[in-house]
Amino acid sequence: MTAHVDVELASDHDSVPAADDIAAWVNRAIVAVGRESELEVSVRVVDEIEMQALNSEFRAQNKPTNVLSFPAGDISGLPSEAGIPLGDIVICAVVVADEALQQGKSLNDHWAHMMVHGTLHLLGFDHDNDADADEMEGLEIQILNDYGIANPYGESLQKT
Repeated sequence: MTAHVDVELASDHDSVPAADDIAAWVNRAIVAVGRESELEVSVRVVDEIEMQALNSEFRAQNKPTNVLSFPAGDISGLPSEAGIPLGDIVICAVVVADEALQQGKSLNDHWAHMMVHGTLHLLGFDHDNDADADEMEGLEIQILNDYGIANPYGESLQKT
């Protein structure tokens, strides 16, 4: 069973992958941690201006970032046939593309990493301390490796 992933494009940047690819990356993270139930995830692909505003409001950082996750929390009163809202992921196409270039990574691989990373945040994983960061990064590496994507935390592939 896979999660229903609603992808909204609020950016026309040419680096944005297909909605099906975005949904697949979200689902890979969900399945990897054993949360195979009727989940719903919303993904919004934005430009730098919108991401900067969100990052400023919710993280007090007045600059765009690559990905933000907003877990839904418990929502009572939903009909039994409704999916369980996991939360929202907001991703900035320009920042992801710039990072991939700067880090010497495949654009597709970096998008996959950012979507897995954002989904793991929705599932309760974080990197606020070393132990949590090690656990989350290990999961990301495993999930991506299972689909032929290199360790995103390895040395940059870009030659200096």
